[in-house]
Amino acid sequence: MITAQNWRRGAEAICLPIAALFSALVIFGLFCAAAGANPFAVYGSIYKAAFGSGFSFQNTLIRAAPLMLTSLCTALPARLGLVVIGNEGALVLGGLGAVAVGLSLSGAPPIVVQISMAIAAIICGGVWIAIVGVLRHYRAVNETISSLLLNYIAIALLNHLVGGPWKDPSSLNKPSSFPIAEANMLDKIPGTRVHYGLIYGLIACIITYFLIQRTTFGFAARTAGGNIRAARIAGLPVGKLTVAICFLAGSCAGLAGMVEVAAVHGRANESLNANYGYSGILVAFIARHNPLAATVVAILLGGILASGGILQRVHQLPDATVLVFQGLVFLVVLYSESLYGRLPIFQERESVTATVNP
Repeated sequence: MITAQNWRRGAEAICLPIAALFSALVIFGLFCAAAGANPFAVYGSIYKAAFGSGFSFQNTLIRAAPLMLTSLCTALPARLGLVVIGNEGALVLGGLGAVAVGLSLSGAPPIVVQISMAIAAIICGGVWIAIVGVLRHYRAVNETISSLLLNYIAIALLNHLVGGPWKDPSSLNKPSSFPIAEANMLDKIPGTRVHYGLIYGLIACIITYFLIQRTTFGFAARTAGGNIRAARIAGLPVGKLTVAICFLAGSCAGLAGMVEVAAVHGRANESLNANYGYSGILVAFIARHNPLAATVVAILLGGILASGGILQRVHQLPDATVLVFQGLVFLVVLYSESLYGRLPIFQERESVTATVNP
C-alpha cells in the first residue's frame, strides 16, 4: 500500500520540477517581450528547432549525449550530500586524455584506439573529481569551491596545450591539437546523424541508477549521504565511499569529453569547453539527481541548446539567449528546492490519506 508520506514525496518530485520549468518559461517570455520579440513565437521557434523535424531532433540528441554524462558528475556525489560542480573540468580533462591516447596510438586498429581513448578519458576525468573527494574528506575543503576552481585549472591547461606543445601549425585562427585519424572517430548510429555517444550516455545513466538504487555500494552511499555519523557508527568506510563516488562521477564527465573529441570535433581546441559541463549541473538538479530522469531532462535541455541559432536568425535575439533561459531555469529550480515538504496542498493530502488508510 502506498503510504501518505510516499505519495507526498512522489507528487512533489514530479510536480515541483514541472512547475519550476513552467515558471522559468513565463519569466523567459517576459524577457523576450522586453527584448522586442513575441514570446509565443519564440516558444514556437524553440520547439521547431528542437523537435519540429527528424533533422532537428537528431541535432537535439547530439547535444543531449554529453549532457547525460556530465549530469552524472553532479548527480552521483549528491547521493553523499556533496555539491560537486566540476563537470566542465572533468569533461575537458577527459577530452585531453582521449586526444593524447588517440594520437599516440594512431597506427593501431580503430577499435583498440577507441577503447583506449575511452579508458583514458574515464581515468582522467575520474581522477580529476576524485581530488575533490580527497580534499573534502581528508582536509575538509568545501567540495563546491574546490570543484569550481578545478574547472578553471582544466580550461587553462587546455588553452596551454592546444596553444603550445600540442598545437597543430595549420590551425591558425583557432589553435587546436593535431587531428585524430578519421578511422578512429566514433561512428554514427545507422540511418541517423547521431553518434554512438548517445548510447554511451544512456548506458551510463542506466548503470549508475542500478548501482545507486540496487546494490549494497549504492545503499552504503545513500546511508552516508543521509546521516554521515550513523554511517560511521555502522562501520561504513565513508572516506573510501566519498573518493569512489567522486571518481565515478568524474569518469562519466570524462567520457563525455572523449565523445566530444572522437565524435564531434576530431581534435582538442576551445570548442571542447562548450559549457556542456555547466549545463549538466542544471540537468542533474532538474532531474532531482535521478540518473534515469536525467536522460529525459538532457533531451529537453539539448533541444533548448539547439535553438540558439534560430532565435538569432528569426527573432534577432542574441545567440546567448538560450543561456539566459538556462540561468532562469537554474535559479527557479534552486528556489523550488526550498519548497519540498512545505507546500500545504501536499500536507493536506497527506493528512487525508492517513485518515483513509490508517
